[in-house]
Amino acid sequence: MQIQKAGILYFALVFGAGFVLGPIRILWAVPRFGERMAELLEMPIIFAVILVAARWVIRRLALAPGFISRLGMGCVGLALMLTAEFTLVLWLRGMSIREYLANRDPVAGTAYYLMLGIFALVPLFVGRRRDRLPGQ
Repeated sequence: MQIQKAGILYFALVFGAGFVLGPIRILWAVPRFGERMAELLEMPIIFAVILVAARWVIRRLALAPGFISRLGMGCVGLALMLTAEFTLVLWLRGMSIREYLANRDPVAGTAYYLMLGIFALVPLFVGRRRDRLPGQ
């Protein structure tokens, strides 16, 4: 149950940040820099949000340092992120999954999918030094 709570909270924090940054990207960055560059400029911000959110959730919920707990948190978060992406976001844009995938910029799309993988794996690596007991 703790893993699921952690994954849900992790997803909510990162998705919420993306939900706030999305309109800023679309309304401000895309007209100035273009779609690809706007998406690529947003990624370091999202990466920082991922790091902070993962660390905060792990500390806040005192999630066990084990591989299964941390990977479980990331996988629950990823499953929720993909569900949100392929339901809410596509519904808001009025697109099908096929249209969405066909219209993705090859560079920004690839970077986005890599960020999803990073999103799932970051909980494995944040706060590792603090997880070890003294003398280990």
